[in-house]
Amino acid sequence: MSTAAIIVAAGRGLRAGGGQPKQWRPLAGRRVADWTLAAFEAAGIAPVVLVLHPDDLEVPLPGDPIRVTGGATRDASVRAGLEALEGTGTTRVLIHDIARPCISPALIASVAAALEDHEAAAPGVPVTDALWIGQDGAVAGTQPRDGLFRAQTPQGFHLAPLLAAHRAHPGGAADDVEVARWAGMRVAILPGDEDNLKITHPGDFARAERILEG
Repeated sequence: MSTAAIIVAAGRGLRAGGGQPKQWRPLAGRRVADWTLAAFEAAGIAPVVLVLHPDDLEVPLPGDPIRVTGGATRDASVRAGLEALEGTGTTRVLIHDIARPCISPALIASVAAALEDHEAAAPGVPVTDALWIGQDGAVAGTQPRDGLFRAQTPQGFHLAPLLAAHRAHPGGAADDVEVARWAGMRVAILPGDEDNLKITHPGDFARAERILEG
């Protein structure tokens, strides 16, 4: 069975500051994107499809990822990556956010291995903090946290059913697990990793640097 990766890097990510898309910002001696690509190379996943903004198609990159132009939304970008893999002999796919540079090769391998027994699998971290419901700047109630997880990537799927699901989905999904579940697929939850953070805000760069250098 052939397992490929789709890494979504078409967003602009300007909330993280720095005046440029976060995937191209320096982090612990490399760019964010370089760390992410290196983790998949270390895990032995190939080919890698990198879904890019049209302005970034010629950006120098390590290795030899397949470059694909992304869409206006995340799910449109993922579908573009899936379409690029059709007919290549790929049967399974891992979909990952470029802004998670601290992903470990071990977690990547865990998701890939889970597809031996599941049609879809994704890592998650159980919610342990108390959850509040806010209203007008004050706590208006609480939310039980039992059975709640913080979703992570990479999310793994058998390629053909996920591509069919994306082609039929109306759009607007937050991630590929949502698309898969909409199509009736069962997604197994795997243990996630607290270090597998998604860089979103300026302060996340300092934490990511500590993880990568440690």
